[in-house]
Amino acid sequence: MAEPSIIAWDFDGVLNRNIRDGVFLWAENFERDLGQSLDVFTKHIFADDFDRFITGQEDLRDRVASWANLVGFDPGPDALLEYWFSNDALPDVEVLKVQAALSARGIKHVIATNNEARRARYIETVMGFADRVGYVFASGRMGVRKPDPAFYVRITETLDVAPERMLLIDDYQASVDAARAIGWQAHFFSDDSRNDVLGQLRAEFL
Repeated sequence: MAEPSIIAWDFDGVLNRNIRDGVFLWAENFERDLGQSLDVFTKHIFADDFDRFITGQEDLRDRVASWANLVGFDPGPDALLEYWFSNDALPDVEVLKVQAALSARGIKHVIATNNEARRARYIETVMGFADRVGYVFASGRMGVRKPDPAFYVRITETLDVAPERMLLIDDYQASVDAARAIGWQAHFFSDDSRNDVLGQLRAEFL
């Protein structure tokens, strides 16, 4: 494998270890902490058209505000988003150590994530990833999401880099396949493969 110019890291499930057995951990104590039904919340928020938020066609806060009005959640939408994002902030320490070591060797990094714009800003600012990577490429800002080939093309055009000089680390196989189809290098990252992927990065580039 040729040494990449830039590594593109997926966020949730890779840099952020917030998923267990396919379930997002942030909602584990939702009902205890907020006194609201998680089922009502998830059905209201994660409707069939949730891609509208992921691709920037609609503001997530508006949907959360409509839920807050529906159930009488007095703290309001901003309090709910803060609860959501803060409890969803579970950086993977081992992965970040590898990323930092690669940075010390001169390898550049970006984040390539299917996230709406508000959480993308939270990832950059509150979680501090703006200091760790050159760009946070988020579908909510780009208007296109993985695994659409246009997502990857937009990144290579913005970075002015050849596709074969990009390496994607992602926990969704379709995203990995799509990246490879346009010429990127890519590794599938999962609980089963994480040690192999991190070990290969160490062996190849450290």
